Amino acid sequence: MAKKTLLCILELSMILIGSGWISLWLLKPTDLWTRKWKGAEDRAKSTVFGYYGLDFAVYTFPVISLAVIGLIYLYLKPIEPRRRQAVRPTTTFASPLVVKTFIGVISIIEVLAASLFVIFLAWTFYARVSKDLKKLMPIKTLKMSIWQLKCLRVATRFGLLAEACLALLLLPILRGLALFRLVGVQFEASVRYHIWLGTTMIFFATIHGVGTLFVWGVSNYIQDEIWKWQKTGRIYLAGEIALVTGLVIWITSLPPVRRKRFEIFYYTHHLYVIFLVFFLFHAGDRHFYMVFSGIFLFALDKLFRIIQSRPRSYILSARVFPSRAIELTLPKDPRLKYTPTSVVYMKIPSISKFQWHSFSLTSSSSMHDHTMSLTIKCDGGWTNDLYNMITAELDSDADGMRCMPVAIEGPYGPASMDLLRYESLILVAGGIGITPFLSILQEIDSLQNSIRYKVPTTIQLIYVVKRSHEICLLNSISSLLVNQPSKKWHLKLKVFVTQEERPVATIRELLNDLSLIRTVNFSSTDSSYPVHGLESPLWMAAMAGLASLVFLIFMVCFNHVFVHSDEKSAFSMKVAVPSKKKADKEKTPSWVADLLIILSFILAITCSSLVAIMIRWRRLKKEIVPVSQKQGKPLDLSSMDTRGVVEEDEIHFGRRPNFPDILSEFANECGEDNVGVLVCGPETMKESVASVCRLKAKGFITGAKKKKPYFSFHSLNFTL
Repeated sequence: MAKKTLLCILELSMILIGSGWISLWLLKPTDLWTRKWKGAEDRAKSTVFGYYGLDFAVYTFPVISLAVIGLIYLYLKPIEPRRRQAVRPTTTFASPLVVKTFIGVISIIEVLAASLFVIFLAWTFYARVSKDLKKLMPIKTLKMSIWQLKCLRVATRFGLLAEACLALLLLPILRGLALFRLVGVQFEASVRYHIWLGTTMIFFATIHGVGTLFVWGVSNYIQDEIWKWQKTGRIYLAGEIALVTGLVIWITSLPPVRRKRFEIFYYTHHLYVIFLVFFLFHAGDRHFYMVFSGIFLFALDKLFRIIQSRPRSYILSARVFPSRAIELTLPKDPRLKYTPTSVVYMKIPSISKFQWHSFSLTSSSSMHDHTMSLTIKCDGGWTNDLYNMITAELDSDADGMRCMPVAIEGPYGPASMDLLRYESLILVAGGIGITPFLSILQEIDSLQNSIRYKVPTTIQLIYVVKRSHEICLLNSISSLLVNQPSKKWHLKLKVFVTQEERPVATIRELLNDLSLIRTVNFSSTDSSYPVHGLESPLWMAAMAGLASLVFLIFMVCFNHVFVHSDEKSAFSMKVAVPSKKKADKEKTPSWVADLLIILSFILAITCSSLVAIMIRWRRLKKEIVPVSQKQGKPLDLSSMDTRGVVEEDEIHFGRRPNFPDILSEFANECGEDNVGVLVCGPETMKESVASVCRLKAKGFITGAKKKKPYFSFHSLNFTL
């Protein structure tokens, strides 16, 4: 009872803090906020914290506190699915609303959130510009006409819209400190929000920069202003460097570059450090506090990931499939538990010392205590190098295969197993997109006798491949296909081979063709460790709170030492009555405060790193390195009684699945069940299934005489 009460208090706290932070952004463009905030900053200057303490507490700390409270909430909340309820029209908020090739599948709630954000940007822009134009007066020092001043003001306000996007830009790509897990958003979906925000930010920043340069050009100020690094106010050169850096990051992250030249995308994306530093110098410390929360949490998240990936783990074994896919088996701590559809980030130093790649886990932590598996499709530069290394080990005559160290981050997955809330499931996979469904099916099989969980009773797996030899990827769930009569849930498999024409073939014949699957076992070293996973959410919450406190302490100390306060300047003016020119010389340059933010930030992260490393290594010293476990042979169905399996499972050659017919047929079989539809594969496949689910949802909303099942669409990614 006390635990439930504490969870309710934490939920209420997060709602109040989040609402307050959003209200702050809405009120900021108003005259009321300007007057009140100016008075609050003036009063704060006489305190030990100064105006910078007030800015940090009001603008930055609310988001950090949301992350801290959210981590405590996730630590206390058990990992369990939501209760099954009768299907209501309110569930349609998560159903697809827009299905377009260019933008993909967008749900109703995503459209609503995007619309509210656009309205907020429009309100901010209107409130700022209308106030500027009313008070616009010619500046004698700047020989500009009224229309030039208006253009300059409008361009400046576009910069504030870019600032609003930057405040949210890094939040979706947090992994350990992910705020989106609190609302049940999958990590791969939140990456899409990062792309949207980044594109919008670059759009507004480009208008801001180009508009400013245009006004300078027509007013003949461009030669004076473009290289200016002034002592106070906006540093224009820093803004130009930040804009160029942001454009380089955005251009190299476009799909044609990211997919075909991943290395270029990966390395140029690390220019975000230069972008953020010069944004700070351009915007100043007061504006930087508005976006600092995302940067602060991202740095902490990066720190936790680096510490977690040290020391390195190793590969126990690898299985090479004829479709140029490789299944890697890694050791893990028996206490490490993860939910289905989780992903890990992996780095193999022998291939690249810097590149990290994400992959879906194909194993279940409920069934495998000491190992975890992931399957990789080798069709890129990095993956081809991995394939060549492993096949070289297979072809060698050495008695023992050399150790292959790897670094692992994760697993990262949903906070709860919401897929278990459905009474029936339809899993649609294309090619290597089968990987997350392998973990789902194994997890369901392990929980079928559980009293705590209620698993779906009917599951239909639709697997679309180009060639029949790709069906070998189903080997890890072969036992689930064979032992159907002994299970409390029913799995039906439909396979579509699109680029082959064969008159007769069965699932059993294709799964029995395992002679082409080759297995290699690697040696391990005493210095290698199993994968331990993320640290406790409570530990991460404590580290985030410690880092923010250390940052504030350093900021207060540095500002009192290096920055002249207004009170001291005013007192010296009253006593010595210096000239205005002398007072200006004594004034500290604005970029000094920016440097103090960077220095305090670095020291706070360094202190947190030292504490985190000490705790991590102390924990690892108590661990016992498990004995290397060899990968078993592929399951051979020829010696098993598979009668009754072939008759129900279907395989179709030379055609693609007809999703409207498949869903209609499934609807007739399951009755009024709440059906979850999970798709992982090419975007065209996701759009086809989403279109069918959208049509079914329309019929559900309008109401039909005969009740039909509601299809809840979910999109998954096998890589990010």
